[in-house]
Amino acid sequence: MELNYSIAEEIFVKFPEYRRGVVLAHGVRNGDSPADLVGLLRGEEARARQRLNMDTLTTEPRLASWREAFRRLGYKPGDFRPSIEALLRRVLRNQEVPSINALVDIGNIVSLRHLLPVGGHAIDVLTRDIALRPAAGHEEFIPFGTDESEHPAAGEFIFTEGDTVLTRRWIWRQANHTLTLAGTTAIEFNIDALPPVSAVDVEAAGKDVMELVARYCGAQARFAVLERRNPVLRLDEHVH
Repeated sequence: MELNYSIAEEIFVKFPEYRRGVVLAHGVRNGDSPADLVGLLRGEEARARQRLNMDTLTTEPRLASWREAFRRLGYKPGDFRPSIEALLRRVLRNQEVPSINALVDIGNIVSLRHLLPVGGHAIDVLTRDIALRPAAGHEEFIPFGTDESEHPAAGEFIFTEGDTVLTRRWIWRQANHTLTLAGTTAIEFNIDALPPVSAVDVEAAGKDVMELVARYCGAQARFAVLERRNPVLRLDEHVH
């Protein structure tokens, strides 16, 4: 089955320099993280605590850009924290990020290492195209950890499979659908970037994801970038 992954032009009208690195990995063997992978996660937590503190967190350029973008979209950053900020606030409160499984841990490791939003979605469950686009308002979102359905506001940036919302408010909160589970065999990682993050920065984060997925999950992976001049990607089952 041929499926596509796209970013709508409306996203680029508001944020022309936005880009999303995408790592596609198939033949994944997921499960509990081995001790050395958990060690990498703890190491990146420690490094983040050395680099940042609560007083300067919101002025760090890689986080400030997301706070400003959320403000422009009408999302109060204090109420709807960009995922990378929420992750770092937990770490800076000296709380350990839970080790969920290898794929989830890899996403968190790379997110902390590069100070970028990194989110993973199982793609072995997909039956329709996926897209980052403005909401019409009728789409259905079932937040992670609940079974209650809600609807996004019209115009809200959502990541969807058809009319099923996978993530609300761009990079804010993930749904139950496409969660990365122990039995996940194929996944796509999103690496989101606004200036001052460069294409080289996004590629470096993508290479880290691919290397870790190959080492710890035995997966073949490929990397692509979705941006204004290249907004569509085929979700092929084969790595080229």
